[in-house]
Amino acid sequence: MANHKTRSGWCSIVPVMMLAAAIVTPLVACMAGGGQSVDARPLTMAQRHAPAPGSLRLYVFDCGKLRIGDPSVYGFNKDDLATTDMSVACFLVAHPKGTLMWDVGALPDGVFQSEGGAVTQGRATVVKPLKAQLAEVGYDPADITYLALSHYHWDHTANANDFARSTWIVEKADRDVMFADPPPTATNIIPDHYSALRNSKTVILTGTDYDVFGDGTVIIKFAPGHTPGHQVLFLKLAKTGPVVLSGDLYHYPEERAQHHIPTTESNREQTATTRVAIEAFLKKTGAQLWIQHDFTADAKLKKAPDYYE
Repeated sequence: MANHKTRSGWCSIVPVMMLAAAIVTPLVACMAGGGQSVDARPLTMAQRHAPAPGSLRLYVFDCGKLRIGDPSVYGFNKDDLATTDMSVACFLVAHPKGTLMWDVGALPDGVFQSEGGAVTQGRATVVKPLKAQLAEVGYDPADITYLALSHYHWDHTANANDFARSTWIVEKADRDVMFADPPPTATNIIPDHYSALRNSKTVILTGTDYDVFGDGTVIIKFAPGHTPGHQVLFLKLAKTGPVVLSGDLYHYPEERAQHHIPTTESNREQTATTRVAIEAFLKKTGAQLWIQHDFTADAKLKKAPDYYE
């Protein structure tokens, strides 16, 4: 094992044998030193279609909706909420130095038939494949420099395998659950969604924030509680202003307003602590919080091919 010093800590390069093809690819585990953010070193990946933007952009993709019949696990009755439905959004961050895909949907693109049309499976309904939406803005999964998932639940991971050639940024605590032996059997985890990530180039974080492009404009923030390695994403957009994408820190705006903590959290006390820290961060930075599952708010966001900058 070779160790390489970054400006914030040490990176260990560990050879990992690809299962399907007999080639070796590095697994990069970056451990932050002294509680500092790990400084990203973006890969040189040619974007075959869209040119690199001159400044930070955020694309919002419609990755469907979830029908929630009983919101009691979130501490509510149906009449307490404006709607019990939840949105499912996927996000592409385009930076002059590369791209980051944040969350990748509830249903894999493979469920769509050639004739098109909406697809419903269980609680999830999706109208359009993610790769088709990416193509509309000039990108293919092979163009994406980095992949990060807010956490490992099925409604955020469906198309993760399509981004196995990207560098995956993940908290060790979440990765340990995802690739546990034996595999996880919880109903909210679908290992087939992300199985190819096992052999991806991977930046493994251990309870730290991560400055993806090294300039403070795209920072993955450690936000545990919903899952052990849950993350949120901070973006410093020049025109829109600072934004935090919530992952599942909250699900409904009423949950935030009334301080309800779902019974399904991995660690409810940790969620409470994390929420206090993120709320303080929002106040300090003046950032908006975009609750990713907020159906009403998501409907008002402009969708790709339009973008925020």
